[in-house]
Amino acid sequence: MEEYIPSRVPWSTEPSLKFKTDEVGINFDDFIAGLKDGKSDVEMADEFDVTEKLIYHLRDHFMRYGLGHVMGQD
Repeated sequence: MEEYIPSRVPWSTEPSLKFKTDEVGINFDDFIAGLKDGKSDVEMADEFDVTEKLIYHLRDHFMRYGLGHVMGQD
C-alpha cells in the first residue's frame, strides 16, 4: 500500500526579506552584510538611520524564515 502525502503549495503569503528591507528604505545587500559581520541591532540601526526595533524585527524574520520564506512539499 502506497503512502499518500498531499501536495502543498511551495510558497507563502509572508513577504520576502528583500521586500521588507526595500519597503523601509534599507539596502538589502548592506543589511545582509551587517548580519554576516555580526553587527548589533544598535550598530545597524545607526548605520541605516532606523530604530533598533525595526532592525530587531528584520533580523528575527531572517532567523525564522531565511531570505525568501519559500517553503512547501510536493
